[in-house]
Amino acid sequence: MEGLSRPRPKEPVSKMLVPVMFQAVPLLLCDRILLSLLAGWGPSMVPLGVPAAWLEAALRLLVLWGVRALLSVGGASPMSSSTVAAVSILPPLYLLVGHWLGDPPLLVSSAAWSWWLAIYGAVGFSQLLWGILAGGRSTEESRKEDKATFWKMLRLFGPDKLYLTGAFFFLILAVIGETFLPYYTGHLIDILGTKYDAEAFSTAIFLLCLVSFGSSAFASCRGGLFTFIISRMVIRTRNLLFSSLVRQDLAFFQEVKTGVLAFRLSKDTTMMSCSVPLSTNVFLRTLIKAVGLYVFMIGLSWRLTLLMLIETPLMMAVQKVYDVRRQALLKAIQDSVACSEEVVREVISSMETVRSFATEEEESQRYEASLGDTCRLKNQRDLDRIVYLFVVRVLQLSMKLILLFCGYQQIHTGLMTGGNLVSFILYQTNVGWCVQALIYTYGDALSNVGAAEKVFEYLDREPSVRTEGTLSPETLEGRVSFQNVSFCYPSRPEIQVLKNVSFELRPGEVTALVGPNGSGKSSCVALLEHFYEPQSGEVLLDRVSVGKYEHKYLHRQVALVGQEPLLFSGSIRENITYGLQGCSQEDVIRAAKEADALGFIRELEGGFDAEVGEKGDQLSIGQKQRLAIARALMRHPKVLVLDEATSALDFKSDDAIQQSVKSGGRTVLVIAHRMQTVENADKVVVLEGGEVVEKGTHTELMGRRGPYYRLVERTQAEGLLELQGGGQP
Repeated sequence: MEGLSRPRPKEPVSKMLVPVMFQAVPLLLCDRILLSLLAGWGPSMVPLGVPAAWLEAALRLLVLWGVRALLSVGGASPMSSSTVAAVSILPPLYLLVGHWLGDPPLLVSSAAWSWWLAIYGAVGFSQLLWGILAGGRSTEESRKEDKATFWKMLRLFGPDKLYLTGAFFFLILAVIGETFLPYYTGHLIDILGTKYDAEAFSTAIFLLCLVSFGSSAFASCRGGLFTFIISRMVIRTRNLLFSSLVRQDLAFFQEVKTGVLAFRLSKDTTMMSCSVPLSTNVFLRTLIKAVGLYVFMIGLSWRLTLLMLIETPLMMAVQKVYDVRRQALLKAIQDSVACSEEVVREVISSMETVRSFATEEEESQRYEASLGDTCRLKNQRDLDRIVYLFVVRVLQLSMKLILLFCGYQQIHTGLMTGGNLVSFILYQTNVGWCVQALIYTYGDALSNVGAAEKVFEYLDREPSVRTEGTLSPETLEGRVSFQNVSFCYPSRPEIQVLKNVSFELRPGEVTALVGPNGSGKSSCVALLEHFYEPQSGEVLLDRVSVGKYEHKYLHRQVALVGQEPLLFSGSIRENITYGLQGCSQEDVIRAAKEADALGFIRELEGGFDAEVGEKGDQLSIGQKQRLAIARALMRHPKVLVLDEATSALDFKSDDAIQQSVKSGGRTVLVIAHRMQTVENADKVVVLEGGEVVEKGTHTELMGRRGPYYRLVERTQAEGLLELQGGGQP
């Protein structure tokens, strides 16, 4: 399926253990030897206190760094610089924050084996955790791509700078108010826990209500502005994407299914437009709030604050693993939903064929299978979400228990009050939510980047056929020349459709292009309309390449009518004047009369205002062909191309239209199987196998008894068989 995004490779945790072990083994041996040498002077250094611990750390850092440099000679070092630094500096850092959790040894050289191994366990765990957070090279490269896409999304919000500034201003005010709520709550508890002071209590209650009301009001303003910004962004993104799509070459629409493009326009644009403002809103709000909460928490107890920081890398590791899986699943779900919508569009647009082959049940089963695939992916996403929330909840509860135990010890030693501990727990709950929201929002923003990747791929795509020509002369003769044109379709580059094709179309003449199916007739028309670029040779209009003409000018001077013309929902008048402005009623009537359509139009209820239905379904094929011819003649083209444009008309209507199109000295190219049309042409060009095999008038070519003669004989024989078959019982 187009647009299928495979999950990016993720390095398993088991593979991350291998480099950690290879780093730890030589480090363990070298450090154990060093500590044995330092053990002799350790007891004499203990009276120096903390400076001795830092001196020991400095010595270990220098020696281990030197060992690392020696081991790295001639190849990569088995020890990373971060491992060496962690082993050396971890013990003195622990002295600053861990003395109330247990009495650690002052010097590692004098420590027991159990404590010494605990240091290596912590370092090894840290290295493994860092490996999970950093990810492999492929993940890092994919993150860079995601970040680049995310910044592209941010740049789309340029027109909304003023509204964003207002939203962020209200966001900051709301966060400041929310930050003060736990502080005043703890203050009220302290007032109630001591001698009651009515004035202080009333003041605290008033400030608490004021902060709550102000925070709610500012949060409402912030939410309203972000909602307004999202609405503007959705409309702007859809307009940009649709404008880019309609400028793409025809090869693009042959490769990409209509349902997929409709899904990108409807769903992906909405998702990417919502994700950036909402993610930015949540991210900045929680970031500012987290900073404020940490400030208050450090003021209440810096020891508990440092202890609480253990939760952050653990949460980041869990979120990292979850984000990788979630991002891959979201992309797969988007592609699966796009596939389901393509099935619906395809079946509904081909309902007549489905009904004629009685395949309603098969199509229902196909749609059910597509929905089943989407359901399976969503179930997997929900299961991952459940496991993720369970792990996060366990981490949060474990951290809360540790904080309560350590807080009780601090209250017992007189370092905190009961109200301060309540405030700290409230702050910890809020900051835990903030950290989780920060990590989740960052991952969610990068996950939603998957919806934007295809949108930006279409926005940034340059069409292979350029429409940047500038020529628009006031007069045009209408002489067309194919000069040694060779062509392959982009979707089938190995098949050469045209091979050194050369012929000329002159003004005032009707040229018939004939040949068996697959000979390249429609390809010549596509090149003349500049739908594609030839691989070699040129298609010239008045001795100038068609690609050098201004896009609108070229397609007003060169008009095409196909065998199955497409009409747009609307009135007959709107279809005849499609793409034109300021057309008078007289011009519309003239074009309809030249296309032999005026008679049936006047018979319809509403006349020129009658609705044609979706794709013109309320009209017959012949009526649609005549309207399409009128639409082409409305432009007064110098070159008119009729590709089986009268195949559904009777001989009388066909002859009337042929007489109309010849008038005005225009150049006419006709592709037809009806021999009457070919015989009346001024010149016949015969294609066979992508090559021009004959050129001349009908009489001349019949006299040569060559490919054209054989083609006419075969066509007449097929027509005779059809007549005979129609008369049999």
